[in-house]
Amino acid sequence: MSFYEHIDMLAEGGMQRRLGPVFARFVTSLVPDGSQAAGTPMALACLLLSELEGRGHSCLQLSALAGDPSAMLGWGEEDWQSLCAEAGDLPQGLAAWHEFLQSCPQVLSWPGGADKGQPLVLAGGRLYLRRYWSDENTVADAVRARTGSEKWGRTPFSGENGVRPHFSEPALVREWLDRLFTHATREGGVDWQKIACAVATRGGLAVITGGPGTGKTYTVARLLALLFAMEGEHAGQLRVALAAPTGKAAARLKQAIDSALEDLEQSLQAALPLRELAERMGGARTLHSLLGARPDTRAFRHNAGNPLDVDVLIVDEASMVHLEMMAALLDALPPGARLILLGDKDQLASVEAGSVLGDLCHDAQAGGYSAATAAFVEAASGQVIPPEFLGNAGALAQQTVMLRQSRRFGGPIGQLAIAVNNGDAEAARTVLRADSGGQLHWNEAAQQEDMLRLAVEGYRPFLEMVRQDASAAGHDAWAASVLSAFEGFRLLCAVREGEWGVSGLNESIAQRLEEHGLLKRRGDWYVGRPVMVTRNDYATGVYNGDIGLVLPDPARSGSLRVYFSDGGKVRSVLATRLRNVETAFAMTVHKSQGSEFSHTVLVLPREAPSVLARELVYTGITRARQRFTLLTPNPGVLPDAIRRRTERTSGLRSLLA
Repeated sequence: MSFYEHIDMLAEGGMQRRLGPVFARFVTSLVPDGSQAAGTPMALACLLLSELEGRGHSCLQLSALAGDPSAMLGWGEEDWQSLCAEAGDLPQGLAAWHEFLQSCPQVLSWPGGADKGQPLVLAGGRLYLRRYWSDENTVADAVRARTGSEKWGRTPFSGENGVRPHFSEPALVREWLDRLFTHATREGGVDWQKIACAVATRGGLAVITGGPGTGKTYTVARLLALLFAMEGEHAGQLRVALAAPTGKAAARLKQAIDSALEDLEQSLQAALPLRELAERMGGARTLHSLLGARPDTRAFRHNAGNPLDVDVLIVDEASMVHLEMMAALLDALPPGARLILLGDKDQLASVEAGSVLGDLCHDAQAGGYSAATAAFVEAASGQVIPPEFLGNAGALAQQTVMLRQSRRFGGPIGQLAIAVNNGDAEAARTVLRADSGGQLHWNEAAQQEDMLRLAVEGYRPFLEMVRQDASAAGHDAWAASVLSAFEGFRLLCAVREGEWGVSGLNESIAQRLEEHGLLKRRGDWYVGRPVMVTRNDYATGVYNGDIGLVLPDPARSGSLRVYFSDGGKVRSVLATRLRNVETAFAMTVHKSQGSEFSHTVLVLPREAPSVLARELVYTGITRARQRFTLLTPNPGVLPDAIRRRTERTSGLRSLLA
């Protein structure tokens, strides 16, 4: 069997993407036959690079290429060795591979090489597709520019020639923070929420990370009030935008901030017209909508030449923002605008390449604050950073704050999340098996019947509401209440295919609900069907990841519409206009990010594939507000998953260092 026949066979067998062999053939075809760069060593490098990109890595470490990357690929060692044997005479060792790739005309060797538009880039011991190399550099350059100076940026409200340097005045910050934070200090005497607000006032970028219940949106609402207060009489001119990767996350962000600002306005006794300022902000948007996504192109309407019209941009669920999107966002952000990133660094990264938030706050746990930062924090917030968090971890660390105590996850669900996040499988099993007062349940030998029984129990309340009559006048309010009830329960899967995957379970659940008289299915569209949008649809204004419910159209008898939550309101689209949707009784953990459910059921498969790691289990657990149920047909799959950590290859941390 030839090398190319071998890689085609791997693709046919599902061990790699079909794109890999095609990409390898394309790159090797760019030089004449007989050239060393047209041979199997280059094809092997391209094959591996393409496959890793599909698994979320932004580049290929040459050390992996020179060694054994089978674990990264989820292959057995014999699979990799067999492929290398078919490839023939390969460079031996890291230096030999580096020398070989430097000599190939399809590769730009950076720095120092002549840029002729080569499709591959070799930089810092890493091989890139050019697009991801460019994106990493765009992100790194923008982050350095926004964290390089305390006196950063410009804002067009006052001062010489109508502009003034935008830096924080500690006394003014302290005055307002003391008014905005009236709760008793917890977390060992350190109020990290207050510190986060102070830190965010002195730079063009602030990264606020923390687990569920640590108060990220609580903090950012007070940060917004602080920024409005610092503008004084010009507060109404501060242009603020709210965004998130998905429509659901954007709606939750807007609701949380509006509610917090309304409460703050009452406590501040009209010192700031926060309700009026919140209305001027407008709604939260998906990042695609914010940047002006256009059909049939990866380019956005907003870019460096046509920047966003904002002074402050807040992005929630930043762990879901992939490398290409973050590069586009930073490219479109005006130089004087503030960017506030919120997210949980321990959650799953985006399905697409890159793990930007994880790279940005990789060492957030340690702090690493300089003496200058500590002095500013004390002057601006009255908080003293404990000695164990001092150091000098670089400019980005000075603009990063980790919120360290959950005010919601102090019970069994929180204990389980912490155990999983720490990689402690034994502690996780102990918590699951303890008496949790009904908050936790683990079925270690689950059958599909157990899952179907839970689905009927969990979805019954919203489906019984669906069967109630709603007058046309109150239809939107009824639809909103049905959507809210649907959020009370969700079944999450680790995988898409197989007996315990999304594809099969959705049909099984729908069939079982119909058997119980809770659904009446007539074709693909039927009342009560939950659907998830799988592709951005600019014509209808729905985006990948949006979840809606099929309900009757009050204006047209027999017609169906899909209703989506939009902040505190609902919006709807005629069902027949939506082409790219799938049923969502069961959904993947990836797609659940940005959402929370009263009762979350996590279903793990019988065997643990490479995608099943602690980040996925942690993310599934932290979707639960009140109850969490774990179903595993094989009790050993949970500890295997907890011990496995997802590592994505990236050069971003090196570029920032």
